[in-house]
Amino acid sequence: MVEIVGSLDVAQVVLYAFWIFFAGLIWYLQAESRREGYPLESDVEGTYNKDPWLQLPSPKTFILPHGRGTRTYPNPENRDTRPIKAMRASPAPGSPLVPTGNPLVDGVGPAAWAERPDLPDINPHGDPVIRPMSKATSFNIAAQDTNPIGLNVITADGQVAGQVSDVWIDTMESVIRYYEVTNGNKSFMLPMHFAVLRNELRGKIKNKEFYVHALMADQYKDIPSIAKKDQITMLEEEKIQAYFGGGNLYATPQRAEPLL
Repeated sequence: MVEIVGSLDVAQVVLYAFWIFFAGLIWYLQAESRREGYPLESDVEGTYNKDPWLQLPSPKTFILPHGRGTRTYPNPENRDTRPIKAMRASPAPGSPLVPTGNPLVDGVGPAAWAERPDLPDINPHGDPVIRPMSKATSFNIAAQDTNPIGLNVITADGQVAGQVSDVWIDTMESVIRYYEVTNGNKSFMLPMHFAVLRNELRGKIKNKEFYVHALMADQYKDIPSIAKKDQITMLEEEKIQAYFGGGNLYATPQRAEPLL
């Protein structure tokens, strides 16, 4: 073994170099993981975390595909300044928020939503990923599956919210994402994973229908709508998903209470 200085040999130099490299790699990865959602902010005082070990990386600009502009992170201007329409249950850090209005509309707790771009999610070719099946004619419901078109949507309190008029599919994953439900001249988007297909016995006839536990009948009128009939944006998806998700906790006062 070649000796460099005293008892320091090549194997030791390589080992120490690896330790230094690995420590630098950890530091770099920790910094890169803080491009979004940082600096940390106290939920009581609103002050920023100034821990020297949690330093933010230098701003980096990302070029988005298909002419969608650029995004720079970290960016202090991206801070969410929307007022929270809720009050703290106690002054202790981490205490839950108690809604002061309609939490489904105000976006509180599980009904909260992020301000994603008001643009549709697109595939590598620049086309919208989620499309109604009436427009994406190359997709259809498998013959062995139940065709959802025309089925009733039943609310948590047993009312008919409308009938499925179209199916919106994820063309990248080939799965259903939303059911478009129509009631008279109004329609809304129902996220697929909130709808349970069931057989309901009415008289002597079994009818298939979708049951939605998340919302009561009078809450369907406030479901966020979509601006265009043939596409849904990421912001619209965020609001719709949050509205139904919040209903699981806030649809009735009893749901927000503890089980025991």
